[in-house]
Amino acid sequence: MQQPGAVRWPQGKRGCMALAFDLDGPTGDAMLDGSLWSTPEYFTFGAYGPYRALGRLLDLLRAYDIPATFFVPAWVVTQWPQQCQAIIEQGHEVAYHGYRHESFWAITPAEQRAVMAKSAAIFHQHLGITACGFRTPSGDWHAETPQILREAGVIYSSSMRGDDRPYPIAVAGHTPLVEIPGKWEMDDYASLAYTRQPDFPKGGDRIASYAHTRDNWQREFDGAMDEGLCLTTLFHPKISGQPGRLLLLEQLFAHMRTRDDVWFARCDAVARWYLQEQQHD
Repeated sequence: MQQPGAVRWPQGKRGCMALAFDLDGPTGDAMLDGSLWSTPEYFTFGAYGPYRALGRLLDLLRAYDIPATFFVPAWVVTQWPQQCQAIIEQGHEVAYHGYRHESFWAITPAEQRAVMAKSAAIFHQHLGITACGFRTPSGDWHAETPQILREAGVIYSSSMRGDDRPYPIAVAGHTPLVEIPGKWEMDDYASLAYTRQPDFPKGGDRIASYAHTRDNWQREFDGAMDEGLCLTTLFHPKISGQPGRLLLLEQLFAHMRTRDDVWFARCDAVARWYLQEQQHD
């Protein structure tokens, strides 16, 4: 049942699905501390995402005509520019995700500004775009981060957890930063990731049932759409872009497409729509 006062989405749709992937590649803690370069296993695990899995995902998105946003560390863009360009060519969005997947709560505001400037330069050089979105690699940030993002030309973030609809984060001297919140239940790492090093899941030599995972995701989707909310995902090509898991995504997308009351949109479209609606309020 749709809640009173629920958001009215474009085209008269009941709910909004903003599908999103984090194309991390082999970035993250192991790259930041240097251990990546002595661990071929981890490097190849990460590289599988842009090198092998991404193409499969793009084909699947095309088959179901679903737009998506890809949050990409700028270092990944420098290593796989053609693959990242293919994302744009197929009508999807590429947005910021740090340079080497830095923890934004662990680096200073000055370092954050340097990461954003370097990322912007790389996106312009290799992709010919100016991105307007950001997802914090660490799932957290400093109090100063929203100001830093707006100064860098970012209009929206998909980093926090404060609602299940877009909401504004006030930034002095700027229009608000639009937050498009995700939820850990829609992170494929929580159910499907397994690596030996780093040890993930901690102490668990297993992954969840694909059938149960699909059921969980479908229930989250249906619940959000029934209530007129906005759902986004934290999927990773190197995790859910593997052959068996791709079938899981195909079944999920087929389920999503059974509904005609859903606005499927890139995150940048959601943010621009939200800002326009706020001006009319």
